[in-house]
Amino acid sequence: MSHETPATDRPLTTALAEAAATAGRAPSVHNTQPWRWRVLPDALELRMVRYPKLAVTDPEGRLLTLSCGAALHHARTALAAGGWTPVVERLPDPAEPELLARLTSMRHSGGDPDAMRLVQCVQARHTDRRPVSDEPVPPAAIDEITGAAAAEGARLQILGPDQVLALASAAGHAGAVEATDPQLREELAYWTSRAGTGTGLPPEVLPAQAPQTTVPARDFGRAGTLPVGPGHDRAATYGLLFGDEDEPDSWLRAGEALSAAWLTATRLGVSMVPLSGVVEVEGIRQTLRQLLAGLGHPYLALRMGIANPQQPAPPHTPRLPTGQVVDTSAVPGAGA
Repeated sequence: MSHETPATDRPLTTALAEAAATAGRAPSVHNTQPWRWRVLPDALELRMVRYPKLAVTDPEGRLLTLSCGAALHHARTALAAGGWTPVVERLPDPAEPELLARLTSMRHSGGDPDAMRLVQCVQARHTDRRPVSDEPVPPAAIDEITGAAAAEGARLQILGPDQVLALASAAGHAGAVEATDPQLREELAYWTSRAGTGTGLPPEVLPAQAPQTTVPARDFGRAGTLPVGPGHDRAATYGLLFGDEDEPDSWLRAGEALSAAWLTATRLGVSMVPLSGVVEVEGIRQTLRQLLAGLGHPYLALRMGIANPQQPAPPHTPRLPTGQVVDTSAVPGAGA
């Protein structure tokens, strides 16, 4: 394990703390930000927070784990940009299931230019739920995005026209199921009424009216204030992020793959929107396996397109203060 710090570089503990802070920009289900980081003198630990207000939407913690996986990839990318390569231990302690990852055995080398470019995309990345433009996503961009996901241990299957219709039907069914479940609606209402808390989905990131999309968007139960212009996302590309297993480490890696794909899409000027509603209803999630010929477990549906250039980008969702999600108390001299 190397603790050496070249004179021209920042201390390892500073790099770890900054990587954890960068991870705070990762996407998460309903912007819950369910990650907590602990900076150690020579390691970084990631733990998941389970929210009672997601007990119905995500009873097994799959989407929370996926969200933490996205944060893990953000942190790894930030470290790589700064020239640090860690050994990543996923789910290192069976006695502590909330401990999702430990980054240790740091090796210092030159900064990774590709990682540097992705770190720049961390600040630019956002979720735009409005219809995309009529310009199709270039096939080369789709290939690069799917390749980024594959490099992180999950696969992104691009759906053909008939499969998109099947996804649309599944999304519509999921929406109908959730609309009739008062507990699910209560949870959604909670996460869309968190203004000023640093979490949740404020009105300014939610469409003012239902957008015209091929695959039905989630009904958030209330209208937002984000203007929705004319248009339809007929030129959008839809895909399913999937893998071989339905285990916690699989969902963690799925989150890493989502982050890699989304940051790559951002770098290429492609808008990406995750569609988690279709995997929140157990029966429908199993139905989606038919689109994968039963060969994998779906983690998330994704919509990709070129954003409408006539509309300004929506604002970023709020974030918790770094001090609430990054604990540096174990680092001498760093304080709590």
